[in-house]
Amino acid sequence: MTRLTGTALRVTIFIGENDTWHHKPLFSEIVHRAHAAGLAGASVFRGIEGFGASSLIHTSRLLSMSEDLPVAIIIVDTKDRVRAFLPELDELVGEGLVILDECEVIRYVGRDKKESA
Repeated sequence: MTRLTGTALRVTIFIGENDTWHHKPLFSEIVHRAHAAGLAGASVFRGIEGFGASSLIHTSRLLSMSEDLPVAIIIVDTKDRVRAFLPELDELVGEGLVILDECEVIRYVGRDKKESA
């Protein structure tokens, strides 16, 4: 199990829900590549409303025609591991926003594999 405490780096990727990579959701490709790279974890959050560089507002409201809602993928790990992963994001993210910020990990605890079986 990965141990992670103290200073870390958080990368947040903002993309559209309908963005794809080889006919599958881009957010899924990013999560699977982060997992394959051995990063500590990745989570995907679906927004209910937002806009980006295109200035088009995307919303989940019933009367809206937009279905391409904003999605944020958050990955936290050591500075070296996150920076090593950035070339993957350069390849994958054609439109969107990628930001980095330092953070402090207070607690990072998973389940033992025996417990989850």
